[in-house]
Amino acid sequence: MKFRRRSRENIELNLVSLIDVVFVLLLFFVVTTTFTRQTQLRVELPQAVSGTPEQNDAKKIDIAISAEGVYSLNDKLLPKSDLATLLDALKTESGGDTSRPLSISADGKTPHQAVITAMDAAGKLGFSKLSMTTIEAQGTP
Repeated sequence: MKFRRRSRENIELNLVSLIDVVFVLLLFFVVTTTFTRQTQLRVELPQAVSGTPEQNDAKKIDIAISAEGVYSLNDKLLPKSDLATLLDALKTESGGDTSRPLSISADGKTPHQAVITAMDAAGKLGFSKLSMTTIEAQGTP
């Protein structure tokens, strides 16, 4: 007895709709993703009643200290929060010119030791134009 062989149908998957769905998901994730700058520290400055307005100087060096004591020099995050790293970064940024103005912007909740460490680094390198950044108090405390 001879059986007839059935011809097999070629099974094809239509990938066009799958690719469309993947592209829509990709577009959704790209649009809804928020990109943050990791090098920028959020610093809430303390208030002061008296002081002089800040002068905009292009050669000014700014040390920002976050509430956790993390240092940032001219908006560049330092890898470690110790005196040696801060000294090296200040030497590199100033290029040996200690007559440039140096500003310390510390968060109101920054540990006192972190501010003293920044002032100590500035003093060891010989910076003489040192200023602390604050915001003007709105009312009497």
